[in-house]
Amino acid sequence: MQITDTIADLLTRIRNANSAKHDTVMIPASNMKKAICQILLDEGYIKDFSVEEDGKQGMITVTLKYLEGKKPVIQGLLQARPAYLQQC
Repeated sequence: MQITDTIADLLTRIRNANSAKHDTVMIPASNMKKAICQILLDEGYIKDFSVEEDGKQGMITVTLKYLEGKKPVIQGLLQARPAYLQQC
């Protein structure tokens, strides 16, 4: 399955895992996704992430972060789009 918007896929997987209160979520790896996960980690939105290389694409395992009562740290995720794409 080919995904055309990999960043939206990353954000959707994290959002869905948060909603289902999962501890971790696995995402197909890319350099851009690794960089985004590093930013989320640096800013305190996720607990940790690791990259498992499999000789092909690899997988990123993101450990989600929750507040007391399993309330997600990330309350909402939106991807900003340029104005010319917002009309589509």
